[in-house]
Amino acid sequence: MSTRKGLILAGGTGSRLWPITLGLSKQLIPIYDKPMIYYPLSVLMLTGIREIGIITTPHDQAQFQSLLGDGSQWGVQITWLVQPKPDGLAQAYLIAEEFLDGGPSAMVLGDNIFFGHGLPELLASADAQSAGGTVFGYHVADPERYGVVGMDAEGRVTEIVEKPQVAPSNYAVTGLYFLDGSAPERAREIKPSPRGELEIVTLLESYLTEGALTVEQMGRGYAWLDTGTHGSLLDAGNFVRTLQSRQGMQTGCPEEIAYGAGWIDDAQLTALADRYAKTEYGAYLRGLMAA
Repeated sequence: MSTRKGLILAGGTGSRLWPITLGLSKQLIPIYDKPMIYYPLSVLMLTGIREIGIITTPHDQAQFQSLLGDGSQWGVQITWLVQPKPDGLAQAYLIAEEFLDGGPSAMVLGDNIFFGHGLPELLASADAQSAGGTVFGYHVADPERYGVVGMDAEGRVTEIVEKPQVAPSNYAVTGLYFLDGSAPERAREIKPSPRGELEIVTLLESYLTEGALTVEQMGRGYAWLDTGTHGSLLDAGNFVRTLQSRQGMQTGCPEEIAYGAGWIDDAQLTALADRYAKTEYGAYLRGLMAA
């Protein structure tokens, strides 16, 4: 089990998805058969993290709590944190400082979906780094839309550039960050950017200048989807549907991860399956015990 605590940033206004998100938090929108937040939650659980802080807006928090509760149904412990207004991704470490209590963390953005054979091993490799920070680079066709890492011939990070006109590589930084216990202290030193936000790139640069930032590359066998637009939302749902229909296995299923890790037993899984008795999801959970 990981000694890190997990963070899911599920705040923001979701304005790029209006009018859908005028009455519903973006991270509660369904990605095929599950709420969006199940997917980043599953990434933290695959890392072996059982203490998870979820950052939401004040007015959306009750809906998230209704969906996820305290996490005990999956053998995890959820702490609820509030983002009064969205002031940048690095703000999450200030909001979560007391929760993190000086320890290392893994933060995943609430609208990011990761999939791939070997993902648990990749996560374990990042989790094993006790000092410094680890981010994940994903090869994209349009790096100018993202924060991008430049690397030397040995794969060491040389620079991070936000939405570059001329990209130093095709590797975008995904919304998954493994940082040591100094992250909140570093976040406090950040000055707001011209758009008034505490930028995550600036936080990562503080690690980079000390030679303490590592990039794990996600190769051809991985999928990284962010669901910030109407088109990418549909693409993600179709991806999950195709994958699950073809393989007969769930993607982003907290119950399956918890059961496989021994965090819940047969009786607890049965109760969860019974809750979804009228759905394919419930039948899948019941089938896990026969596997």
